[in-house]
Amino acid sequence: MGRYRKLMSNTLLFAIGNLGNKFIGFFLVPFYTFYLSASEFGTIDLLTTTTGLLLPVFSFGIFDAVLRFTMEGKEQTKILSSSLMVVFLGMLLSILCYPLLTFLPIPNSYFLYFYLLLFLQGINAVFMQFIRATNKMKLFTISSLLTTVVTLLLAVFFLKYYQLGMTGYLFTLIGAGFFSMVLLFFAGKIYQDIDIKAVDTSTMRTMLLYSLPLIPNSLMWWLMQLSDRYMIAFFLGAGANGLFAVANKIPSLLSMVHAIFFQAWQLAAIEERDSGDKTTFFNHVFSMLFAVMVLSTSAILLILKFVIGHLIAPEFYDSWQYVPFLLISVIFSSFSGFLGTNYIAMKKTSGVLKTSVVGAVVSVVSNLILLPAFGLNGASFSIMLSFFVIWVLRMIDTRKFVTIRIHWLQFVLSFFVLFLQIGLLYVGGRFEYLWGAGLFVLLMVIQVPTYRVVRELFGGRRGGKRVAELLQ
Repeated sequence: MGRYRKLMSNTLLFAIGNLGNKFIGFFLVPFYTFYLSASEFGTIDLLTTTTGLLLPVFSFGIFDAVLRFTMEGKEQTKILSSSLMVVFLGMLLSILCYPLLTFLPIPNSYFLYFYLLLFLQGINAVFMQFIRATNKMKLFTISSLLTTVVTLLLAVFFLKYYQLGMTGYLFTLIGAGFFSMVLLFFAGKIYQDIDIKAVDTSTMRTMLLYSLPLIPNSLMWWLMQLSDRYMIAFFLGAGANGLFAVANKIPSLLSMVHAIFFQAWQLAAIEERDSGDKTTFFNHVFSMLFAVMVLSTSAILLILKFVIGHLIAPEFYDSWQYVPFLLISVIFSSFSGFLGTNYIAMKKTSGVLKTSVVGAVVSVVSNLILLPAFGLNGASFSIMLSFFVIWVLRMIDTRKFVTIRIHWLQFVLSFFVLFLQIGLLYVGGRFEYLWGAGLFVLLMVIQVPTYRVVRELFGGRRGGKRVAELLQ
């Protein structure tokens, strides 16, 4: 029972730390769309997405190794110091690659901001993984909340009062990143584990052997997103890319749910990697993840048009049409990520690469076929298809580590109801919300087997008391 309670406890702590950041990020979208045109928002989206794409390349994915190796409790100073050296060397490499980077669709006047974002994200990624691995969950929570407040204040300052447009948006991201880095450095006493003399080439080599196979995986996942942006910009223009960027903000709410859980699950999967009954543990957790993801998707679909109509600028209203399949893609992405922790825990990171390469190929090919024919809905569908393929491949490949049993009747009925909701959105009608609410209730009924599992694991009526104890 202890491992379930610990997973729940860590999930709650990560939720507190992430909810403020994610919700502020979501509710800032109307603010951004008020001060930025669709074309400007699309350009900013390309820049930030490209930064995310290149981060694992120029940091050599070392932050993934920081979590895995630090959790073994050995030579923390050597691991952190060597990891930071890798990041600094990677940033130097990125500067040397400037002539090549100029071919990216980033305006030359914004390259300084690009480099600052890349550097700050690299350092923050290492710091955050180190904080997680050393079990400083409360600091993680507090730093995330404070960084959220700083982001909000900077956005108002640069966009509303100084009217700096795209530059103000970038100032906001850079300022928040710098604040987070300084806060973690001092509050987390990270400086105590940084020693230039502890930098060890052997440690760097061992960690890189672990993290390097994860770089192509990161590239594949970002490629599936970035290829959409580039192809949308090519076929439909920057304005369409702005609509698609706004549409992606809605599924980010669902991604937030998974991201919060995944941070806790990654720790649990590593700790339970050699457990004798880990198959039972994995299956119970997957059942709960399934129920949460499908119910959250249904709830978002229910309020989708209302949210878009009341919180987003009128010129972006049509973006709701491209959200439903993006939501389904997040479900399959969460399933893929759940299974992907097996590769991380067992240090078999090459398996992550194989499955992601196939998914990326599916994404690019389906985009080339569907985007010209069906517009932005084609892009949404191609993302859903690619993540579905990755999930199926990992279901098969990770059986050598653990077997996930799918309750097929519950699975099929759940997705049938979700697609009924999607069809209802496109058809519309006078009783649209009433029918949507009915389908949501039906979906809750379908999850009854999962409720029984949760009741058993958390002690029936005592479950509420135990959840309360987790926050103490």
